[in-house]
Amino acid sequence: MGWLSKFFKGSDQKISEGHYHSYYNGDADSYLPSTSGVTNDVWPENENEDIDRAIALSLAEQNQNHKGHHVNDYRSQLEEDEQLARAIEESLNLESPPKYGNENMYQPHPAMPIPVPVYYPMGSRICAGCHTEIGYGRYLNCLNAFWHPECFRCHACNLPISDYEFSTSGNYPYHKSCYKESYHPKCDVCKHFIPTNPAGLIEYRAHPFWVQKYCPSHEHDNTPRCCSCERMEPRETGYIGLNDGRKLCLECLDSAIMDTSECQPLYTDIQRFYESLNMKLEQQIPLLLVERQALNEAREGEKHGHYHMPETRGLCLSEEQTISTVSRRPRLGAGNRAVDMRTQSYKLTRRCDVTAILILFGLPRLLTGSILAHEMMHAWLRLKGYRTLSQDVEEGICQVMAYMWLQSELASASASSSSSTSRKGKRPPFEMKLGEFFKHQIESDISPVYGDGFRAGQQAVQKYGLQKTLNHIWMTGTFPF
Repeated sequence: MGWLSKFFKGSDQKISEGHYHSYYNGDADSYLPSTSGVTNDVWPENENEDIDRAIALSLAEQNQNHKGHHVNDYRSQLEEDEQLARAIEESLNLESPPKYGNENMYQPHPAMPIPVPVYYPMGSRICAGCHTEIGYGRYLNCLNAFWHPECFRCHACNLPISDYEFSTSGNYPYHKSCYKESYHPKCDVCKHFIPTNPAGLIEYRAHPFWVQKYCPSHEHDNTPRCCSCERMEPRETGYIGLNDGRKLCLECLDSAIMDTSECQPLYTDIQRFYESLNMKLEQQIPLLLVERQALNEAREGEKHGHYHMPETRGLCLSEEQTISTVSRRPRLGAGNRAVDMRTQSYKLTRRCDVTAILILFGLPRLLTGSILAHEMMHAWLRLKGYRTLSQDVEEGICQVMAYMWLQSELASASASSSSSTSRKGKRPPFEMKLGEFFKHQIESDISPVYGDGFRAGQQAVQKYGLQKTLNHIWMTGTFPF
């Protein structure tokens, strides 16, 4: 089914604070106290000279000690800054952020170096949050800007970031918890954060069409998957349990065809589609909807044919058999189980090269129709007397017919959505999406028989047209190139 695996790897940022420091480097004279006048009639002149010298010496010693203290503080601060600078230089040796590639390796954001406390004159630091001058006091230097601590806020919750580590996305800061809530992928099934694997990477499975993400463990913990659209739905979503063990989601159930009589109008529509291509089936071939077990038993009774594993959903029979067909659709019972389904035996008699077409019951209308269009092409080839073809040619042209019918149905539904007089009426949006998914299944099939055969047949039909391609197959048993 072409499941994808994806990986994420997170990283953190670090935050540091800066402080505005001011060092006084002026002349010592500015520290000299002013003195009041002293008259000579109180102190003798020589005593005045001695006192003046003593005061001068005392002041000089005081000033020298004061200058020495500031020099030591300044040297200590320089040593701290040099140590911080070395730490910054080491922190810059970070691995470069990874690139997107075929393996979908992704890091939300590379780690950024610890910001440097920078010392600028007053008036040169403007807060990136409030756009006012920071001035004295604590500030942050983060993301190439200055911030008041209370202005550095999480882009998600708008609360200040006071943690030492934070995350960024798109140059916006986040709390680590807010970043995880916003960007860490959650499982679409259990709604929990997808856990990391032993390598520390966030690994998940993703459906190639529906692009839903889910934990790898759900592939092995009996989480049900819809037998039609292949989606794993959220845990609280209801499923219908069919009698043969399959699970059907409620959205696919809306258009599911559950019994043989209910499928007859669709059979008529596809016969008209073949007639519009000048490919009318002359014989009326019985169409029966059956359970999985009856389909597998009928497949074992066929001598010829190639069947798409892991599960066959349609058969064109050429042998006489007795088939158990679904004659009345089931109803929903306790626990969303299908109950009271009625079956009956149907004896196939060989009146021509085709005895019946069998389709698995309980599939949406568009999937049932594409399977029926495929099997009707097998019947047409046999009834027209085509030689025994190689598997890739026969299955390939049958897939082309199924694809063409889906295209016509989707185009008709799209046109009817804008017309109130349409006979078919407007199709629900999910049914349209489901039709695109069934086309995607045919296009992306990797099997050599069904996938490569379809692509070769589609290329031939697009280049030469359907009738010329069929004529070439009649004459050569191969696709024209």
